[in-house]
Amino acid sequence: MSYLHLFYTIVMALNISGKIAPARPKPLHASVSPVFHASKNNKKESAEVIPWSIDRRLEWDDFLCEPKKHTDAVASTSTSLGISYKIENGLLVYGITCDFSKTKSWGLLRTDYILAHEQGHFDITEIAARRLHQALQQYNFNRRTYRQDINEIYRTIVKEKEDLQATYDEASDHSRKRKMQYEWEEKIAMMLSQTEAFASYP
Repeated sequence: MSYLHLFYTIVMALNISGKIAPARPKPLHASVSPVFHASKNNKKESAEVIPWSIDRRLEWDDFLCEPKKHTDAVASTSTSLGISYKIENGLLVYGITCDFSKTKSWGLLRTDYILAHEQGHFDITEIAARRLHQALQQYNFNRRTYRQDINEIYRTIVKEKEDLQATYDEASDHSRKRKMQYEWEEKIAMMLSQTEAFASYP
């Protein structure tokens, strides 16, 4: 966690090797029913990162890192889940990021099947971003404890994300078990559908 111009920023990134791949602000009124105006469409792709989007699926050309040697992995996906927040005009304002790192991700065996597995890791991070947004919308703002409260919410969501990434890899044996891989692709798609109401995080 770093303190910057009254912003409290946390970013968690995990490197996923065919295994667990890994890891702005929106107004939250100090009321039970906050009103939000930001849109995730404002997040732009850069030379280094790709914000998650239903319309922008990963391609092998996005994996710019040199493949790692001395590993059984045939691909590695790096994603990050981040949050920043501050108090502005008496309101808690926060932002969430879910990004794929082009410069930290690599692919040795570049097939559509392996790419689908890697996309699954990115999708799981997006699911966590939506759950984080949901948790913050439901948070009852407390001026005295909000930093501790939000950090705890974030840590809880990150832990759930890490566990889900690990379960995905374990169940599919890093995509080697095709039947389980296909089942998990359906399961991840279902979780994206179930969290769609929280997809427009700031």
